[in-house]
Amino acid sequence: MDQKEDIRKIFGKRVRELRAAAGYSQEGFAHECGLDRTYIGGVERGERNVSLVNIERISIALDIKIYSLFEK
Repeated sequence: MDQKEDIRKIFGKRVRELRAAAGYSQEGFAHECGLDRTYIGGVERGERNVSLVNIERISIALDIKIYSLFEK
């Protein structure tokens, strides 16, 4: 990969920002999504290649449209 930041890291930062703004702890957010806390941690660090199903779960838990996860 070139010098551009990995899309997984960009997405993870956005999830972390939105989660924190919504007032969720990582553990509480994972519970709301129906996912494991370690999985959400991996997403936020850009270590996970998140499936569409889990992207939808994240957007539902945050009560936002899916495209909002990709806005800067």
